[in-house]
Amino acid sequence: MDELKQIMMYKTIHRTIIVSFILLLLSACSSNNNDPLSNRSKESVYVKSYIDYKGNYHKGYVKFPVSKNKNAIKNNSKSHYYYETKGKYKKSKEYTQDVPLNNTLNNVTTTVIANLEIPKTNSKDKIITHTGYSLLYNETHEQASWVAYQLTREETTKLFERTDNFITDPEVKTGSANATDYKGSGYDRGHLAPASDMGWSAAAMAQSFYYSNMSPQTASFNRGIWKKLEELVRTWAIENNDLYIVTGPVLSSGLPTIGPNKVSIPNYYYKVILDYREPSIKGIGFILRNTGSKELLQHFAVSIDSVEKLTGIDFFPLLENDQESLIEKTLCINCWTWNNQKTNTDYNKNKTSESVTCNGITKAGNRCKNKTLNKSGYCYLHEGQSSGYNNNTVSIKSYSKPSTTSSSTAVQCSGITLSGNRCKRMTTNPSGRCYQH
Repeated sequence: MDELKQIMMYKTIHRTIIVSFILLLLSACSSNNNDPLSNRSKESVYVKSYIDYKGNYHKGYVKFPVSKNKNAIKNNSKSHYYYETKGKYKKSKEYTQDVPLNNTLNNVTTTVIANLEIPKTNSKDKIITHTGYSLLYNETHEQASWVAYQLTREETTKLFERTDNFITDPEVKTGSANATDYKGSGYDRGHLAPASDMGWSAAAMAQSFYYSNMSPQTASFNRGIWKKLEELVRTWAIENNDLYIVTGPVLSSGLPTIGPNKVSIPNYYYKVILDYREPSIKGIGFILRNTGSKELLQHFAVSIDSVEKLTGIDFFPLLENDQESLIEKTLCINCWTWNNQKTNTDYNKNKTSESVTCNGITKAGNRCKNKTLNKSGYCYLHEGQSSGYNNNTVSIKSYSKPSTTSSSTAVQCSGITLSGNRCKRMTTNPSGRCYQH
């Protein structure tokens, strides 16, 4: 009997040990399941969501060496990561981590950014949005300060023909320019957002003929070099899948005007283009005088920073600061194709392979800091200072008819500089303008 009791006691103890062991295992498993880094490398971090260095979005658990965390993770919003110290996992404070940017466009990574094409605005600015583009209307000059839009490869396929029905913009509450302003002026109603970029939609095509999208352009400019640039940008959109484009007139005080609404006649136009797709992320700007030109378009290419300095507009402000700075200061002619132009022979003859600092002298008496590819060593602003420069610019029509008799007395030039001030040069030209204006 005593022997039987002893056997039963041993069995009870055995069962207890087995049950305890099972409970211990279950407890360990449960503990590991609650651990965000269970069964993971000791040197790792955990985030709720992040964008990796290739721009891919992820959710949930992820391994990253803690030491490389700052180079590998960028959160969409504030989050936490976990790190191990002395065998215990600790939770970090909330943080938003940025991906550092190396000083090369090849290392720029992208994310999806809504309205990336819209320049920086202030609280008083009213952005007008149409089917194919957005704009900021300038009431003083009766035209848009800028027009911005995204152009995709698919949108370059033309489905709808031009309407040629120019109409006032109903979204401009103060009233846009109209047909009377342009009638008999001698200027074309030049598109800012081209009609040919809007052929993918009937509404977009129709709205591209709003007068808010027009600016007074000389016929030789609108139907010549400006049209060639528009065609080239469409080619780039096909090659690069999509582009972000901002274009407009360079507006300043003292410009001549046309029509009852006094629509300003710009001396220059600009266009900036951003290709924000990996791996060939790049940006480029153009500044063109409002006159015909037989120069190749490379001649007018500048960095986006140069356009910002001229216009005072901050382009692509939604980019990360490091990315924006690198993209906008870089001018890479060879990063873009120029195949739709007739020949590059003349361009190559007049250009150097590397940009140099302009030899021109500013009005303040200092050397110009612009970079140029011109073999003359002068940028587009100071090429008139180069010996042998042929000024092919045409005069801008205005309501006041200049005198045709030569002046024996020098007078102050009536031209307006790019900074909006009256030119200080003296001239005997009967037009009342110096060689540069």
